[in-house]
Amino acid sequence: MKFTNKEVILFDLDGTLIDSVPDLATAVNHMLNALHRETFSEDTIRYWVGNGAQVLVKRALSGQTEIDEKLDPTLFEKALDIFLTFYGENLCIDTAAYPNVSTTLHTLKEKGYRLVIVTNKPFDFVGPILEALGLDGVFDFWLGGDSLEKKKPDPLPLLHACEHMNVSISQCVMVGDSRNDLLAAKNCGMQSVGVTYGYNYGEEIGIYDPTFIIDDFSELNALL
Repeated sequence: MKFTNKEVILFDLDGTLIDSVPDLATAVNHMLNALHRETFSEDTIRYWVGNGAQVLVKRALSGQTEIDEKLDPTLFEKALDIFLTFYGENLCIDTAAYPNVSTTLHTLKEKGYRLVIVTNKPFDFVGPILEALGLDGVFDFWLGGDSLEKKKPDPLPLLHACEHMNVSISQCVMVGDSRNDLLAAKNCGMQSVGVTYGYNYGEEIGIYDPTFIIDDFSELNALL
């Protein structure tokens, strides 16, 4: 089986196209060190990624996935500023594209598909990372987590992307590694592909009922 009548492919970024956890973890621990707080392993921080920078910082300050409701707002603002400043200066030190991402994206582009990124990552970080990895030229445009008033799992970014590209929901497919991606697709009736290698909080991607599941990014070629 494969998709039919698709024109635009929407991609999540972190955990789908790139493994950015090494640099995110370094920035998180830099922030925590600056605040004289406990630091955490990269494996622990990996489970906190996927909901944008603000949630990541709150989870780091809480020391767990569940955010401390009593978190000091002043501390949070200071921590967020430290994190964003450091991360912005160290975006692509150890970040790398997953296997077969570059070749598959170029193949899809050559087939005539238009490619879009819909990420919860702050918009200003997306372009420099794509450029550093040589991926910026294949995408028509991208949305960050701060581009609109809502982000995934709300369907608004996906609907906005459809409108911007002048296509219907049925002409698009969402590719992602987490519940945020698949729930956003489900919430607007868009078909989806779940990848098994990303950051999905330790959960099996299949429980969110993607249209297809792939273990390697290159498997997209057989679906489109």
